[in-house]
Amino acid sequence: MRPDDAERRVRNRAWLPGLGHMSLGRWGRGIRLTLFTLAVVLLMAWRWDRFFGAFSTPFFDRWVASVFLILLLAGAVWYSRWDVGRILSDGGDGKPGKSPWKVAMRRFSENRLAVYSIYLILFFYAAAILAPILAPYDPAAIPDVMTNRYLPPSWVHPFGTDEFGRDLFSRALYGARVSLSVGFLAMIIAKTVGTIYGAVSAYFGGIVDAILMRILDVWFAFPTFYLMLMLVGVFEASLLMLVLILGFTAWPGTARFIRGEILSLKNQQFTEAARAIGLPAHQIILKHLIPSALSPVLVTAALAVAGMIGAEAGLSFLGLGIRPPTPSWGNMVSAGSDNLLNAWWVAFFPGGLLTLTLISFSLLADGLRDALDPKALMQKYV
Repeated sequence: MRPDDAERRVRNRAWLPGLGHMSLGRWGRGIRLTLFTLAVVLLMAWRWDRFFGAFSTPFFDRWVASVFLILLLAGAVWYSRWDVGRILSDGGDGKPGKSPWKVAMRRFSENRLAVYSIYLILFFYAAAILAPILAPYDPAAIPDVMTNRYLPPSWVHPFGTDEFGRDLFSRALYGARVSLSVGFLAMIIAKTVGTIYGAVSAYFGGIVDAILMRILDVWFAFPTFYLMLMLVGVFEASLLMLVLILGFTAWPGTARFIRGEILSLKNQQFTEAARAIGLPAHQIILKHLIPSALSPVLVTAALAVAGMIGAEAGLSFLGLGIRPPTPSWGNMVSAGSDNLLNAWWVAFFPGGLLTLTLISFSLLADGLRDALDPKALMQKYV
């Protein structure tokens, strides 16, 4: 068989995710890709009525879940075709990385705990998006309370039921949507505001830096958690308001950190060259300084998501966050804390999911820190 015919056959096999990789001897990647695709297809077949029926319902979350399943399947096919083509074109992925980012990715992939943690995080986010398809019951439905309250875990109710007879597995899936989305969106707000604030302060310096830093000093004088309690007490604790409160109370730490990074970068040769050719200040900040200081921001972002999720859980546990009957992991733990001896499962399962999520983000941050370490990158790169 001619090389062109063999390559064409491998590329055609790549339309079935995993088959092309196994043809090239990439058995590990091929098996994982095949299992992932098979899981998506089986989920579509298992919940076909919900998957297909979502397009004829007015509920936006069900439509999003069905579209997400389609995108997962299309993404698996696209990745299979792209990765097989890349392997065929450059002779495989065994070559050492030739850029700092490739070196960082390779170092990160060598950290098994970090890789497993990001898999678990992605699994939780996927389960949260697919909650309308995966949840066996309506999370807010209250059946016959006397016969369904405090049922222990079983095949019918994998996580048991609560004091109102509601299925805790369904509530945990929908609660993941609240807790995980609050943590991620609040982190985006905090890191964006803090990065821009600190970069502007460091770049312009002088009176601008002095004024902005004194504002930060005043902000740091107030304990963050008590400030959040005050704001939650003043405003209605809706999902949007909780995201805004958490995001706009957590940015000062990022601002001070970025300011220190930009101060060490603004007098570098690439910054002087950008000024010399007449680039405006906002382009220098956004296109040169901030990208150069982005590595440590990624590390702190993973920790920030864990902190935001924990803060939301704490506020909900105190009754100041997301209010029932809307489920979140925090208010589910709070609801089960009154009956830990007789109905331990009410608080155990949402608390376990919350703990696994926080640990996963911490391990992810450790992996990113090791992978993006400048000294290690320079040793590999040089």
